[in-house]
Amino acid sequence: MNTTLKHIRICIFITFFSCLVSCQKERTYFPRLEPIDIHLKRFDSALLHIRTNSFDTLKDSTQTTDTDYIKQDIRRLYNEYPTFMVTFVENILGFSSADTSMLQTALISYLTDTVYGFEHTNKYEQEVFADVSDIEKPLSEAFARIHWLYPEWDTPTLYLFVSGFQSAIYFTEDGLAVGADMYLGSDYPYYRQVVYQYQLQTMRKECIPVDVTSAWLFSHIPYTSSKNRLLEQMIYRGKVMYLLACVFDYLPGYEIMGYTKEQWDWCEYHERAIWHRMMDKRDLFKTEQRILSSYLNDGPFTSEISQESPGRVGTWVGWRIVESYIEHNDTVSLQSLMEQSDAQLILEKSFYKP
Repeated sequence: MNTTLKHIRICIFITFFSCLVSCQKERTYFPRLEPIDIHLKRFDSALLHIRTNSFDTLKDSTQTTDTDYIKQDIRRLYNEYPTFMVTFVENILGFSSADTSMLQTALISYLTDTVYGFEHTNKYEQEVFADVSDIEKPLSEAFARIHWLYPEWDTPTLYLFVSGFQSAIYFTEDGLAVGADMYLGSDYPYYRQVVYQYQLQTMRKECIPVDVTSAWLFSHIPYTSSKNRLLEQMIYRGKVMYLLACVFDYLPGYEIMGYTKEQWDWCEYHERAIWHRMMDKRDLFKTEQRILSSYLNDGPFTSEISQESPGRVGTWVGWRIVESYIEHNDTVSLQSLMEQSDAQLILEKSFYKP
């Protein structure tokens, strides 16, 4: 055979093989879809329209005008947000929504507080979230994909509110509420008083679309295994993470996982050692809550692995197993993957060997 021709054929084969591997790796499940119209309901802004200069006059029974103003403002919030206002008052502020006089004082105290920084936080939140199109656009695209997969699911109503550093994602009767004060940027000074260092990585505005979608998927894809071993929990979380990565296929894995790139790289570099340690200790088949919490719960590190590791390494490994399962079973759809509750089968058919 002519040497040049042989070289060309080898190049063609290498190119074809590389393309095949690349296409497999970049496998997509979605056609081109029209985004679903997602608009955040701005409870955060509406709440700030309460006239806080009414606070002093509340103490003086002879002053009625400003008291009437705040009552009007509160009624307006109940009219505009009939379900969420009740949720906010009772579950965030911790007061009975029927106690009007106490509610007036509580709201003003909340909006003017300087001890915990709520006054500053409310104002700063309005600056950070002056434009929310960078949240609404990816969520509109994400929920279009979810609707294509699961047309029977309702699209949630989404609220933006300030939670007093209590909640990042909060479930409501009709959807989800995003605690915007939990996404003001990793360097927001008041965070040092209320959260741990390891939590700061995901306290950024750009994390909201993934966090909202993740919460919605986990709430709609139930854990159906009759077993509660670490393996089942890992595969369950790994399946949802795989689906989440497909929905946000333009984002790197570490953003989906809520890791820094350095944490992701650490896991990749030590993947074989992590797996061998899990197998040597037979942790996959354990059900003790201490083991499950170590591998799956958020934290500064995964104690069963190493103090140099990031938290939630069990979820990361579960995701890798599911990826390997999909690579070796290319006829499996996303829906059938989510419905498959046999974690042992997924593990065996994944041929996962880092």
